This record gives sequence, C-alpha cells and structure tokens, in this order.
Amino acid sequence: MGPILLLIIIVVIAVWVVSAYNGLISLKNQTVNAWKQIDVQLKRRHDLIPNLVNTVKGSMEFEKDTLQAVVDARSKAMASGGGGAAGVKETAAAEGALTGALAKLFVVMERYPDLKSSQNVRDLQEELSSTENKIAFARQLYNDVATSYNTKQQQFPTNLVAGLAKAEIAELWEIEDKAEREVPAVDLSLKKPQG
Repeated sequence: MGPILLLIIIVVIAVWVVSAYNGLISLKNQTVNAWKQIDVQLKRRHDLIPNLVNTVKGSMEFEKDTLQAVVDARSKAMASGGGGAAGVKETAAAEGALTGALAKLFVVMERYPDLKSSQNVRDLQEELSSTENKIAFARQLYNDVATSYNTKQQQFPTNLVAGLAKAEIAELWEIEDKAEREVPAVDLSLKKPQG
C-alpha cells in the first residue's frame, strides 16, 4: 500500500468522523430546541390557568374542590420544571394530571349557563384549547427529533463516534394517564334521548 493511498484512507476516515460527530451534535441540539418549544407552550398554559380560575371562581361557589384540583395540578406541573429541569417522564406525568384536572373543570363549567355565556371564559377556553394544540404539535416534533437522534447514535458506524459527541439516549414523551389513552365515545345517531 503506497503512502498516497494510506493518506487518502486517513483523510476519508477523518472526514467521516467529523461528519458523524457534527451530525450527532446537530440532532442533539435539535432535540434540546424541540424540548424548549414544549417548555414555552407549557409556560403559556400555566400562565393562562390562574386567569381562568379567577374568572370562574365567583360563579362556581360549590365547586371549590374542582378549582383547587386545577390549582394543585398546576403547581405540581410547574414544580416538575414545566418541561425544563425535570425529566420527560416526570414532566409528562405532571402535565397529564393537569390536563385531567382542566378537563374536569370544563365539564363542571358546562353546568353553569352564566359561565358558558361569558365572553372572558370563552376567550380563555379558546386560548387554552389553542395552547393545548400547540403543546401536542411541540410534543410530536420533540418525539420525532429525539427518535432521529436516538436512531442515529445507535446505528453502525455512527455509534463509534457517539461517545465523542457525548450522545445520550433522549427520553420520548409518552402518555402516562390512562384517561388520555382512551378513545372518546362519539354518538352521531339521530335518535332522540329516552326520557
């Protein structure tokens, strides 16, 4: 083997190592960015909830337990880091509990015609609904990017460079709450209710 051929092989290997390293760093940073996007949307949701609770508090005298459950769930979600300091699993569990408490609040609010007709309440519900959609899209993006990052660092021969790039498997956001996993029952029949 001539010195020129050996030099070409060394250069090709060096270029490949740099390319694999940079690819892993890029995916790692995209994963971090996607997680921060979830964090932004969770913060938005956390900021909207006190406004909703304060708006409905006076009208829902007998539903203090429901309101308190929302406040407590929000506090736990914020304590979990809201997508920041805590891990994905802890954040997902806390946010799932908050989603459940909000869903219960919305169901209870349906019993109060004054609340349903209030423009402030409708606006806040719309904002929260929009934010929930943004959270769902941000979670999907995070899971997609994290899966690409995890796959890349486990594939041969890139896995040989993963240690140099300090690549670690990124946790995926999974639904922990069984109620979130259930498919809602929808009845579109035109049958009149029995009564």
